[in-house]
Amino acid sequence: MIIQKTENSRISTFDPNNFSFGGTFIDHMIICEYENGKWGDVKLVPYGPIPFTPAMMGVNYGQACFEGMKAYKDKDGQVFLFRPEKNFERINKSAKRLAMPEVTEEMFLDGLKALVDIDRDWIPQGEGMSLYIRPLIFATEEALKARVSEKYMFAIVATPAKSYYSEPVSVKISDHYSRAANGGVGSAKAAGNYAASFYPTQLAIEEGYEQIIWTDDATHEYFEESGTMNVFVRINDTIYTPPTSEKILDGVTRDSFIQLAKKRGIEVKVEPIAVKTVIEALKKGDLKEVWGVGTAVVTTQFQALGYQGEKLALPRLSDEESYAAILKKDLVDIQTNLAEDTFGWRVMVDHALETA
Repeated sequence: MIIQKTENSRISTFDPNNFSFGGTFIDHMIICEYENGKWGDVKLVPYGPIPFTPAMMGVNYGQACFEGMKAYKDKDGQVFLFRPEKNFERINKSAKRLAMPEVTEEMFLDGLKALVDIDRDWIPQGEGMSLYIRPLIFATEEALKARVSEKYMFAIVATPAKSYYSEPVSVKISDHYSRAANGGVGSAKAAGNYAASFYPTQLAIEEGYEQIIWTDDATHEYFEESGTMNVFVRINDTIYTPPTSEKILDGVTRDSFIQLAKKRGIEVKVEPIAVKTVIEALKKGDLKEVWGVGTAVVTTQFQALGYQGEKLALPRLSDEESYAAILKKDLVDIQTNLAEDTFGWRVMVDHALETA
């Protein structure tokens, strides 16, 4: 790895008590370029602009994918990653689906650890605090030709993070727009998936909702995801979540919630969730809670469902009653080294570069 440390750190300008998620970037980034059929050297360099032209193929033809993950700092200042091997596996799954070159485990994990190590001072401490990390791959060849690019860049950037949603949100069950279709790229973290979701979400916001529950493209009769999150439904004391597929992202937080619930002895059923079943359970009083999970949000609880022109209020549970809140605490305690990690999910980042 080639290391070029910044001579002008901005850490003194960072106020951990006053910053916005996604708008503040740490001092360094990882970049690596692909050309002539192979990846070059991984470089750790000062964060900043990279020159590209409007003819860059990633902009014109959408060959771009990314990951979302976090680093955490415990009360003693130790830094941890959470299940990074899962993000490595998934970025290559996305790259393959978009006809892009896969990255090596060494590129991904060593680059990740080096970046987090050198900028560990940027990781805020405290409840809900973390460093959000964005690995990405995108086409960089300058050519207006609708074909697979011959040049790419792998990069990792990061931004300090705090709690995403502080209060429960209202979500509209989509009966027209879909996030993904059979045979499409729903299971990949393709950049275009997010662009396509913005307009329907904007319409939902105009109707008084914060997010959308995406339904299947064929019938709109089954839950798939919610916003950029995997979705969970609790009916009585059983948790339901849709199975992953070529339309549904294999979320790391989703998998973690399932395993944590099973450890607690909570019944989890991974099976299709019919909209009709959820609405009927709500009207009968059997629907206890609905929530979304993802890296950025960890958990977002829902307070109302929009369905066929109605806004249906969900029960308000205490943190002691809510499976969403209980499992979130279990997860965050592991991530932040407040609980024993019996799963082996937590990965400590050693002080390898601070004196390099």
